[in-house]
Amino acid sequence: MANVIDITGLPPERVVFTPSPLAELGAALHALSEPGHHPGLHGWVTATNAALKTDLADRLCEADILWRSSRSDILLPARPGATLAEDLDELDKIDDERFVAAAFEITCSPRYTRPTPSPLVDAGERARIREMAAARGPRQAAFTDRMLTDPDGLRVWLRRLFEDCEEAFFGDIWRRVGIQLAADARHKTELLRRKGLAETLSATSRALWLEDAQDRSGSGSGSTRIVLDKLAQGRTTAFADPADPGVTFLPTSFGWPHLVFAHAQGWRPVLQYPVASPELPAPAALELVQQRLEALGHPMRMQLCRTLSRGPHSTGELAEAFGITSPEVSRHIATLKKAGLIQTRRRGRYVLHQLDLQVVARLGSDFLEGVLR
Repeated sequence: MANVIDITGLPPERVVFTPSPLAELGAALHALSEPGHHPGLHGWVTATNAALKTDLADRLCEADILWRSSRSDILLPARPGATLAEDLDELDKIDDERFVAAAFEITCSPRYTRPTPSPLVDAGERARIREMAAARGPRQAAFTDRMLTDPDGLRVWLRRLFEDCEEAFFGDIWRRVGIQLAADARHKTELLRRKGLAETLSATSRALWLEDAQDRSGSGSGSTRIVLDKLAQGRTTAFADPADPGVTFLPTSFGWPHLVFAHAQGWRPVLQYPVASPELPAPAALELVQQRLEALGHPMRMQLCRTLSRGPHSTGELAEAFGITSPEVSRHIATLKKAGLIQTRRRGRYVLHQLDLQVVARLGSDFLEGVLR
């Protein structure tokens, strides 16, 4: 499986490497809410969470639907500014319908690659999003309801939240890592100019490469595509946004092992890549590895693991997302749970399942990086 960006006919200068304060804040917030995804950041996560004021911590918990399971598109700007304020100013320019649709596109949409109506104007989509948010918890449900009933007020609240994060911890982070990220972006830009896109992609991530369809199939089409090796499938074009064709690459110091790809229809594709890859714990004993690999020897269970690595999901959510029945999901979950790969807990009337990332880390770094990528 792979994600594909068709860049046929795209001028090289439209492939942009640049840091984004907002995208880096989104990556940091994700690490704070899901430390199991980022073994190398445990010390920073513990210290930062401990230092947060109660009010700010509560507000971050309320809004974490935007970055916990997956990163909302609004946190991945295609035209980043030099400061967080500039990124937030650009975010303010998006109209309410598009903003709200983008905010919930990844977290609550069963088909990210298929356009869905804005929940502000479609009652069915609004009801579905509320149902999905309710499974995340009462605070997340309240946040979703506020976004749907008072988008203008919620957007002011959200901007203030990000500004308070900058004051509390992110300002110091950006002063420290912003220089490193800018240097990486300059290096990739120079590499692109001197060596070409294929070598630049290889230097960016081992999960990225350039594919010439003519060479691969002999069809004579001559199309050129950037390929992302991810379990999820997606397809877009560098001309998705006619007003701003191109592809934006955003370096991050918090992102590993994620390779985040935003490619909603009508939006310029954006890819956030990590600039470092810390080591993971050693794998488990051979017998345990064999038992768990047997449990994972089914393509649907691999797909379920990718989703469950990003956060807790109910059986109904998984059935809707993958187009299979709830009993089928339950059978796959039972197999994974028997192998000790899944944690299950009840929240009200919902039973939520989540991948045990510590167990997966012991299973092996290749698998963990694959499902989290």
